[in-house]
Parts: sequence; C-alpha cells; structure tokens
Amino acid sequence: MKLWVNGELRDADAATISVLDHGLTVGDGVFETLKTVDGRPFALDLHLDRLVRSARGLGLPDPDLDEVRRACAAVVEANPVRLGRLRVTYTGGLSPLGSDRGDAGPSLFVALGETAPRPDTTAVVTVPWTRNERGALTGLKTTSYAENVVALAHAHRQGASEALFANTVGRLCEGTGSNVFVVVDGRIHTPPLSSGCLAGITRHLAVEWTGAQETDLPMDVLRRADEVFLTSTLRDVQAVHRVDGRELGTAPGPVTAKAMRLFAERAAAM
Repeated sequence: MKLWVNGELRDADAATISVLDHGLTVGDGVFETLKTVDGRPFALDLHLDRLVRSARGLGLPDPDLDEVRRACAAVVEANPVRLGRLRVTYTGGLSPLGSDRGDAGPSLFVALGETAPRPDTTAVVTVPWTRNERGALTGLKTTSYAENVVALAHAHRQGASEALFANTVGRLCEGTGSNVFVVVDGRIHTPPLSSGCLAGITRHLAVEWTGAQETDLPMDVLRRADEVFLTSTLRDVQAVHRVDGRELGTAPGPVTAKAMRLFAERAAAM
C-alpha cells in the first residue's frame, strides 16, 4: 500500500507523521471519505467542496484542491482495487502541545483501502447520547470522531451496524457515519440540516433524486415509520430491517427499493 503524506507517495511503513501533529493531539482536522469504483472516485467535486467548508469552519486555511486532486489520483493509481474507501485528511499540522496551532502549516494525508459491497439491509440502534445541534463543530466533518467510535461500538454489541442519535431537543438527527431517512405514508423524509446532522453527499443526492422532504422529526418516528433507510458514501442507499427491537418486516420496502434502484442508476451515470 502507498499513501500520500505531505506532498509525496510513501510506502505504508514509511507513511509517518509527527506525534505533535494537531490532528493527532487534539483532533484539529477535517476529512472526507469517498468510494472509488474501478479507480474512479465518486462525486469527488462535491466531497472537495465539503472539505473546504469544513476547513473554513475550523479556521484552517483552504486546502490546495489541485494538490488534493493530484494526491487522490496518485494514491488511486498506486493501489488498484475494485471497490475502495478513499480517505482525505487535512489537519492543523505540526503544533505545540495544547489547543494553540503552530505556524508550520497544515498537513495533508490521502489513503485508499479496499472495501466490500454493503448488504442490502442492516440493523440500527438508537443511543442515549445526543448530537449538539448548536456546537462549534456542528455540520463539519472533523477528525474529532471519538463520540462516533463509542456509539458505533455500542451498536455492534447489539448486533447492529449503525447507531442513530437524537439532538439535544430530542429530534432525530443522524447516524455515526450516515444520514437517516424514514418513509411515512409513502413519503420519504429526512432530518433538516438544522437538526445538527452532517450535510452528507449521498444524502444530498438522495434528496435531489428521490424528492425526499427535509422534515423536523421526533425520535419516535422510528417506531412508526413504514420504512427506514440510511445513506452514506459506502452504503449508498441501504434499507434498515430492524430498529432497536422493532422488526420492519420485509426490507427493503417498496419505497426504499425504488430509491435504491434510482440512486444506483443515477450514480452510474455521473
């Protein structure tokens, strides 16, 4: 495996960073994960636009997108895989210990790992922790991800692949690495960005292509929705067959199945 580290490709065992990188010491960084299919990154422009928005939200300089593109192309070429997870990480760079940034400038890392196609359906659980819809990092895709690690481990202990959060006022928000959609009376709904959820790239495309409505949703919608599905860069559109202890019957349901087909068709044409 070869990775991009601050301007050059390196073998995995030489792809090292300083222990004083601000992304490591305090989580001062942003990232994007996108799939590659036969060496082609999916929706790269949309992901890089969000990388810039996240960097600005943290007060980092705008990343050099020409360099990011070169890095992605080099890593994809050096690591041929049928289906891949491409990770772009951009951090505050070498800094003193503590929250203050140094003046060495940001760091850029790009890596690619092979991944397997997701199953058509999955189980999810709700968790007792909340998303802060008014926090400083709300809506940013940052490397401060430990909250998601804890919630996902909780889901795995219960035989689920994803954990769903409410926000601080008890409204449905998002998963640890996905956006959530529900089908009620034949209509598709997803929480609005004001709920505190990430503006997922796959979420954006799914809303555009399916006509889903952004709706402020109570958490108990998960107990009465006819269908539930998740979206993310590696899941695409994935049906949910169980929420906590509730089985949703045949999954994917008809509305979700149509959304899955539509997304696959439109994505293949991009």
